[in-house]
Amino acid sequence: MGKKRLHIPRWVAELARLVLLLVATSMVTFVLVGLSPVDPVRQNLGQATYAQMSDAQREQLAAYWGTDTPIVTRYLRWAASALTGDFGQSLRFGRPVAEVVGERFANSAALMLTAWALAGVLGLALGVIAGSRRGGLADRAISSASYLLSSTPTFWLGLVALMVFAVWLRWAPFGFSVPLGVDAAQVGWAQKLRHLVLPALVLAVANTPSIALHTREKTIEVLASDYVRFAESRGETRAQVLRRHGLRNLVLPAITIECASLSEVFGGSVLVEQVFSYPGLGQAAVTAGLGGDAPLLVAIALASAAFVFVGNAVANVLYTVIDPRLRKGVRRG
Repeated sequence: MGKKRLHIPRWVAELARLVLLLVATSMVTFVLVGLSPVDPVRQNLGQATYAQMSDAQREQLAAYWGTDTPIVTRYLRWAASALTGDFGQSLRFGRPVAEVVGERFANSAALMLTAWALAGVLGLALGVIAGSRRGGLADRAISSASYLLSSTPTFWLGLVALMVFAVWLRWAPFGFSVPLGVDAAQVGWAQKLRHLVLPALVLAVANTPSIALHTREKTIEVLASDYVRFAESRGETRAQVLRRHGLRNLVLPAITIECASLSEVFGGSVLVEQVFSYPGLGQAAVTAGLGGDAPLLVAIALASAAFVFVGNAVANVLYTVIDPRLRKGVRRG
């Protein structure tokens, strides 16, 4: 008799992958921050204050923040505290890391999810239009614009949008998530949405080209298939063929590219948040990196890794909803 293969539930395997990802991310981030030439004590106190301190005071602060201990010891202490839910104290913000990340993550999640959804819808629509009109004016215009935007830096696109829509036309605010001088707790959703629109559009436009170009190629491939030609031979129009037979085959690859772009959306949000002074995880990551704030930077890296992982897991669920054949394959596996 052959040996029985141990069957591990899918959710257990995914959970194990997530844990390994978070452990590896925390270790790499902690080591990189530890090897950085940035002195956290000097950066967080300021050059003038640091110069006026005695050597004893500097050593006392270094001991308090743990910068005088070996990096392995610092990591193990941090990991032990993190397992209990304590991610440490932010050196730059002077607040618990969990509190800073939770506050900033809410802003970044709203920005990234809005941009991600817009990029997916725009990319799918433009790709289908370009692919169904291959060689035409619409195809050339969409393809040229996509190639141009693909080579345009996100921060430059944000600066241009800020100049045009905020400075010249005055249709949008100059940045931030709430008006200047106003407590965020006193600002309504309509005002917050107004501050979110322009950064989200810039981030969406920056991530649309890859989805549009990929969908265009898939549309051309689908329209050249035998079942589409058969449907057209029965008198169905191109729009009817795409709606009845081709859309499902186009949505699945688009979702694949869309979910694979989650990391790119997060990377782009760092630049967009800096340009628009939007208080999200990206801006906090830059601040933490410049100040050598290891606890905050590691927590942000963990939050971003978990965000991308969960996004890909949701995509796998969507695949089975769109194409039931995948659901059957998973059950047989």
